Amino acid sequence: MTDRALCERRLRLHDESRPYVTVTVVESTGSTPADAGAAMLVTKDGLEYGTVGGGRLEAKAIDLAQQLLAEPEGTRLVDWSLKTDVGMTCGGRVKLYLEVAARSDWPVVIFGAGHVAQALARLLAALPCQVTCIDPREDWLARLPAGVMKRCVPSPADEVDRLAANTFVLCMTRGHSSDLPVLDRIYSLPHAFPYVGVIGSNAKAKTIRQELIAAGKEADRLQFSCPVGLPIGTNHPAEIAVSIAAQLLQVRDLLAAR
Repeated sequence: MTDRALCERRLRLHDESRPYVTVTVVESTGSTPADAGAAMLVTKDGLEYGTVGGGRLEAKAIDLAQQLLAEPEGTRLVDWSLKTDVGMTCGGRVKLYLEVAARSDWPVVIFGAGHVAQALARLLAALPCQVTCIDPREDWLARLPAGVMKRCVPSPADEVDRLAANTFVLCMTRGHSSDLPVLDRIYSLPHAFPYVGVIGSNAKAKTIRQELIAAGKEADRLQFSCPVGLPIGTNHPAEIAVSIAAQLLQVRDLLAAR
C-alpha cells in the first residue's frame, strides 16, 4: 500500500459520497503486527482498503470504525494493549487514530427491525443518507442489507442519548410497550430532533401523548408523526415504507429550504 493509492481511494469515496473512517496507527511499541503510519479505510460495509496488521487487531478496529460512523463524534484515539484489550498473545501496544470523513448530513435511525422497518431500510439504503437500525433481535438485524448500520442492544432506548441532534428518528418497535421507553427518552433530551415518526394509528398517538404527559413531559414538545408516512398506498409493508420514505424526503427538503 502506498500513500498515493490510499489518497486515490479516499478521493473515490468522496466522489461517491460514501462516508468512511481512516484508521491510522500513530504509535506502536513492543511486538505488534503493524508499524506507525499503517492505515486503512473503513466504510459501513467493512474494510475498503489498506491494513493495520490484520487479525484480531484489525477486526476490532473495523468494528470500532463502523460504530464511529453511526455516532455524532467524528474522531477517536484509542490506546490498546494487544494482550488485554485485543486478546492477542503478543505483548505490544498500539495507538490508533480514527477519523470520519464524507459523512452524510442526513442521519436516519430506525428503532425496530420488523417487516416495515426492513422494507424502509432497503429504500433508504439507496438514498444519500446514513441509516442505522436498532433492535434487540440479532436475527432480524441480520436480514437487513449491508449498507445499513446495525445495533443489537438489549435496551434500544439507551441508544437515544447517542444520536446526533440532526437525526431523523423512526420508532417502529414491536409494540406500544417498547415504543414508549424510546419516546420517553427522546422527549427527556434538551433538544428536539428534526423529525420523529411513530408507526401506528391516531388512537395510538393519543395514548402515547397521554402517557408521556402523565410521565411529566411537556405537551407542546410532543411533536411526532403518527400515523407515520404520507397518506398514500395500502397497509402492505412495502407501500407503508414508500410512504414513510416520501415523508422523510419531504421534511428534509422543507428544512433545507429554510
